[in-house]
Amino acid sequence: MIELDFAKGGGLLPAIAQDWKTGEVLMLAYINEEAWKETLKTGHAVYWTRSRQKIWHKGESSGNVQIIKEILVDCDNDTVVFKVDQIGGAACHTGHPSCFFRRLQNDGASEVISEPVFNPDEVYKKG
Repeated sequence: MIELDFAKGGGLLPAIAQDWKTGEVLMLAYINEEAWKETLKTGHAVYWTRSRQKIWHKGESSGNVQIIKEILVDCDNDTVVFKVDQIGGAACHTGHPSCFFRRLQNDGASEVISEPVFNPDEVYKKG
């Protein structure tokens, strides 16, 4: 069994989520040891949310879960790639399929390269 080196990143390691069919990079998040173990146990992507300082089961609010198809670990045991089946068509909380929906142009401006598949105001209603 691979032992990830959580000490290097102060307890957090980068986790890249990639569409297992297309290879598109969907998002970058972080995992701690608890999120790693929960991911392995459930077969669903589980992360550590730095903004809320808690374990985050991807899709717990939106229903857009990530089912793990394959996990790659880098040579230093301090970064993982989760190849996932992205349920619901959107990995990003903005409703876009990927968090990387903007492309930097030569003049420094950004160009939106994909449209949202859901309205985040409707999906993440508070209260």
